Amino acid sequence: MTEQALIIRNVEVGFHPGQDVHLSAGRIAAIGSKLPALAPEIDGRGGAVIPGLIDHHIHLLATAAQAHSLHLDGVHAARELADLIAARAATLPHGEWLRATGYHERMAGLLARDDLDFLAPHHPIRVQHQSGALWMLNSRALDRVLCADLPDCVERGEHGHPTGRIWRGDAWLRGRIASAAPPLAALGAELARLGITGVTDATATTDDAAAGLLAQAHRDGALPQHLTLMGAARLAAPDDAAFTVGPVKIVLDDRDLPPLDDMLARIEAARSQQRAVAVHCVTDAELAFTLAAFESAGSRPGDRLEHGGMIPSEAIPAIAALNLMVVTQPAFPFERGDRYLDDIHAAQHGDLYRCASLRHAGIHVAASSDAPYTSPDPWAAMRAATRRRTRAGRSIGAAEAVSPAVALNMFLGPPDRPGGPPRRLAAGAPADLVLLRTTLREALCTLNADLVAATFISGRKTVLF
Repeated sequence: MTEQALIIRNVEVGFHPGQDVHLSAGRIAAIGSKLPALAPEIDGRGGAVIPGLIDHHIHLLATAAQAHSLHLDGVHAARELADLIAARAATLPHGEWLRATGYHERMAGLLARDDLDFLAPHHPIRVQHQSGALWMLNSRALDRVLCADLPDCVERGEHGHPTGRIWRGDAWLRGRIASAAPPLAALGAELARLGITGVTDATATTDDAAAGLLAQAHRDGALPQHLTLMGAARLAAPDDAAFTVGPVKIVLDDRDLPPLDDMLARIEAARSQQRAVAVHCVTDAELAFTLAAFESAGSRPGDRLEHGGMIPSEAIPAIAALNLMVVTQPAFPFERGDRYLDDIHAAQHGDLYRCASLRHAGIHVAASSDAPYTSPDPWAAMRAATRRRTRAGRSIGAAEAVSPAVALNMFLGPPDRPGGPPRRLAAGAPADLVLLRTTLREALCTLNADLVAATFISGRKTVLF
């Protein structure tokens, strides 16, 4: 990525108007009024300059692949599902893969191969559950991916035949399909448009091949954001810092929690790599198991709870005592909140994707998208965090709402300390910043991505509208 010197004139910095910001060699060289004309200039037109946003939990390759998938999130009935799949299939040659995402069993039950054979008789089809834990395949798809030695992730029926359901089998399925990696340039540009200058990819299956692909996309400029990569496997950061190695990701499934000793061994393996641990915790059972493991193994700085989908009030003191960070997704109560309110007991509604109560307990709370499972738009997530309303306008855990300033700050923590003190603009700091079209006070009133006028990564202008 080519670095360049630049002066952004007439901007607001830290609520102080009339400032200039000089960028040089990838860093902020100076901030002040009427700085000398030492570099090319752009007029900020009085807009605020803030640190670049960081999405602390995203799945980059899956989000890029989403652009070529059939989205099922808005489906409410089986007939609608059938019509959507038929319409997409009609656009594809016979035999070409059809990929659909965002499915939930409320649409038409838990699908099996026969159901999908009926819906897509001429195409191999794979449908992902909106939790990300399950893929459902028809017979044509199974014929292409099955092998003699089936892994445990392939569900079998009472006679030993595959049902078409593959649980937590992303890595195996990807290897069997052997499809080309999705292009990343469009995603990189979209993230920049949203003001995102850094991301943490939280994909547990990231290996050397996937890490190499993401690193090359960064080097080529297709994915200009600073990259931190998790993964269950051992990773080594490249010499050119195309990515930083993040925590070891541990994915739990409360349908099949591992023995505690196995969990402790995985934590110890992470410690041997000098890495923190990030544990997928969506349900209260997964959270209880994780807290028991950390109480036994001990926690270290950087250890994280991902999602915090259900956090009972009695668990909050334990999270605080262990000094665990929570990386949550404020958009879920908006995007899926109506289903949550219908399916989850009213006494637990306040436990969903907590923010305010965790912060009040002294817990560091960071925000993220978990894209492609919600929108990658951080501004939409900020609005959701402040309003705590569902898509239909119903209140959901209103006591967990935070102020607009807090919602913004949850995207400003450093990659290695999400939820920690927000990064500030100062001379010598990395030149990763966002120019807004308005003052910060005005931006906090609307929290809209349309207010992003330009994004700078390592001092390089990646977006200017």
